[in-house]
Amino acid sequence: MPTPPGSGGAESSGWVVTPRAYDVCVKAEQTRAPLTRERVLRAAVRIADERGIDALTMRNLGQELGVEAMSLYNHVSNKSDVLDGLVEVIVDEVLAAVEDPPPDGEWKAVLRRRILAAREVFLKHRWAPGVLESRQDMPPGLMRYYDGLLGIMLTGGVSLDLAHHAMHALGSRALGFNQELFTDDADVAPEEVAVMARQMAAFPNLVALMQVVYHDPDSTVSGCDDQFEFEFGLDLILDGLERLART
Repeated sequence: MPTPPGSGGAESSGWVVTPRAYDVCVKAEQTRAPLTRERVLRAAVRIADERGIDALTMRNLGQELGVEAMSLYNHVSNKSDVLDGLVEVIVDEVLAAVEDPPPDGEWKAVLRRRILAAREVFLKHRWAPGVLESRQDMPPGLMRYYDGLLGIMLTGGVSLDLAHHAMHALGSRALGFNQELFTDDADVAPEEVAVMARQMAAFPNLVALMQVVYHDPDSTVSGCDDQFEFEFGLDLILDGLERLART
């Protein structure tokens, strides 16, 4: 802890601490929050947001919190438990986003707003889809989210059978992101680019397509999943669902 002015310790070393700075340090130490599971998970989210999910290790997590890694095991069982907890945090953020403000209006517009509100959460945490896809168990909060989507459709006159088909057609879009089989996020070495260029000569239609395609990186969750592509696919599904519901 810094030595207050006049005690000799800090001044003798050439480090002068003002009374205000000293009071701030003392207050920070006295009010330091105890380590809890919530604090651990929030710190894990910060690491993933700032440095990427691969940087999330128990050692880095301990450093982020200013504790030894072993102290974390009083609140999380292991790395897998941390990842499960991250999913819980993200789902809670999604639920908070879709429930404020309360839904109103025509069912298709309400459903669209909810899905796009969920997408905003994944745009803030672009690592989250990969973590969510890696977990084996569905958190209760996610069941609540899907139940809400289903309720919107049923209230709007969509039959249970059609709503069931709609949930399958939406897939991960119901949560606000597109699952990509292959992504182009990784850096490609120059020599690999040359090989790919030679290979692509055999696929003239794809080459023509790639020459005109542009994806907005600022609105992309991953791969080609930018805002325009996401809304284009979402609207195709919702428009088709609306037509079927009227028949």
